[in-house]
Amino acid sequence: MLSSQVLQNVIEGLSCITRKNIRVVERDGRPLIGEHQEEDGFDPAKAAEAFVYSLAETQMLQGYQYFKVFDSGIAEYVVILKGDDEDTYQVGRMVAFHIQSLLVAYKERFDRDNFIKNLLMDNLLLVDIYNRAKKLQIDNNIRRVVYLIELSMDKDMAALEVVRNIFPAKQKDFVTAVDEQNIVLVKELREKDKIDEIERHAHTISDTLAGEAMSRGRVAIGTVVTDLKHVSASYKEAKMALEVGKIFEADKNVISYETLGIGRLVYQLPLSICRMYLNEVLQGSSIDNFDDETLTTVNKFFENHLNVSETSRQLYIHRNTLVYRLDKLQKMTGLDLRNFEDAIIFKITLMVSKYLMHKERYT
Repeated sequence: MLSSQVLQNVIEGLSCITRKNIRVVERDGRPLIGEHQEEDGFDPAKAAEAFVYSLAETQMLQGYQYFKVFDSGIAEYVVILKGDDEDTYQVGRMVAFHIQSLLVAYKERFDRDNFIKNLLMDNLLLVDIYNRAKKLQIDNNIRRVVYLIELSMDKDMAALEVVRNIFPAKQKDFVTAVDEQNIVLVKELREKDKIDEIERHAHTISDTLAGEAMSRGRVAIGTVVTDLKHVSASYKEAKMALEVGKIFEADKNVISYETLGIGRLVYQLPLSICRMYLNEVLQGSSIDNFDDETLTTVNKFFENHLNVSETSRQLYIHRNTLVYRLDKLQKMTGLDLRNFEDAIIFKITLMVSKYLMHKERYT
């Protein structure tokens, strides 16, 4: 449906160009746009209500010209201009045609949005996908990827339009809102577009939302698909990437399904297995029992690939202090992080613990 704000902007622009007071009323005579007032007891808006049910498409009455705007054969709006000259008539016809063209364009976009939403949610039979795509002139065998954008606040039209306008030259990209905080972009790719280019688009989306919509957006990327029927799979992968990113890569604004690494495996573990694993490794203890200093030391040690000298330098502590902390951890867990195998076990332990806490918090 054509929003009143869009219609208002269009009419204000046309009024400025033509220097005419263009009035628009709904089919029931309710004033919508322009200055509406009675003159000598005559109300142009009320007269428009009667005009809607006449057979004429245009009409002159009490010095006003009326023009119907049709939507699927039904008069939805009436354009009113004062004046009986030819110039006023031409302006009225032009305005009515322009609004009607907007209605058609917005209805087509609405139909496409519905198709994409149903496609993402697996609400279409295979035969319906191809038949509806053909009617909507959407190509099937095109490389596409799904971006799932989670906003830091409830969505608004500003964020949605910002995402739509990032790639204005591409008419085959689809942007739709799936709920209050999530926007989906189904983007067409060129044959030469690789993962670097795909991630660059994601960073562009995140940066633009922060700059123009004042909203921090986390962008998750599914895998590239070449058939419309697989778009929903890319969307599900993007959803998983977004969730896994919240748990293991909370500091990143862009996360790709193809680079989730071991987080993808941990995320699919049953909670009972997670609890059993933590109990086995930590011997009944919990990650919560480790102080922030110990956890900071461990994370920095992992970041520096188990390099004691580099880790102590970045933490601004003496090498012996770092060794003392690692020895203390070994006494608590039986794991020596200077040993590669033990380091892997403890790294997985941290990830499983994060995953378990996240699940217990939101279930």
